[in-house]
Amino acid sequence: MRTIVDAQAKRKQLRQRLSEPGIIIAPGVFEMISARMADQMGFDTLYMTGYGAVASYLGLPDAGLASYTDMVNRAGALAQGTQTPLIADGDTGYGGLLNVAHTVHGYETAGVTGIQLEDQEFPKKCGHTPGRRVIAAKDMVNKIKVAAQSRDSQDFLIVARTDARTTLGIDEALRRAEAYCHAGADILFVESPENPEEMAKIAQSFDKPVLINVVEGGRTPMFSKTELEQMGFKMAIYPGTAFLAFAHGLQTVYGALKNEGSSLSVSDKLYNFEAFSKLMGFEAVWEFDRQHADD
Repeated sequence: MRTIVDAQAKRKQLRQRLSEPGIIIAPGVFEMISARMADQMGFDTLYMTGYGAVASYLGLPDAGLASYTDMVNRAGALAQGTQTPLIADGDTGYGGLLNVAHTVHGYETAGVTGIQLEDQEFPKKCGHTPGRRVIAAKDMVNKIKVAAQSRDSQDFLIVARTDARTTLGIDEALRRAEAYCHAGADILFVESPENPEEMAKIAQSFDKPVLINVVEGGRTPMFSKTELEQMGFKMAIYPGTAFLAFAHGLQTVYGALKNEGSSLSVSDKLYNFEAFSKLMGFEAVWEFDRQHADD
């Protein structure tokens, strides 16, 4: 059977890793197949993408349509079904300050290692799409203070994201990130910088760890792991990589089925069935059946 790693042990593990040299690469996971696959690869942390979770669970855009219940249930399944620490998207906290406290408590109880909260107006939108607006900085400061005060463990990480760059400019985004740092955030996240100069300025402006969001096809230029580390970033999340690969793969194999009536031409593009069964935990089922064969 799979060993269950205590949630608090995961939190201590990631807190310790943040204090060590080297950038942390966090793959985006959005349902249990992607989570199981990433979990076996030795990453320091996983990142539950709100965009991917809403798309896979509800088939809807990441535009404030998913509820707290939708997201905490998804986050709990991912956290409890994997051994790797999980940072999960908590959107805007799903309301006012009382809602933020409730959200933080819910994510922590669900086994999540850290929660990302952002300063967008409700309903929020994906950070690499147009039409985003932010709340007053002082209101987000209060949200971060409440989030930090509401957690039971100091090792439960608060990731504070600002979306101010796109509409209010880089200087306001930096000012907000500084305020969120003083309010109690553990990791700072300035969304959607648009050139390498902005990226380097963001990475080097704070004493706390800074996260960069790497979105293939998004607003922010892409760089190698080494280049991001040299800029000064401590963590790089790749929220869309897996679901974009997933969609591309489905388009390929479904296209073959539709056009050819068979999967023969794409069999080399498919994951091995026995390996997939083992990934999903069937070895434990087979062992159980062997032990109880006489019964």
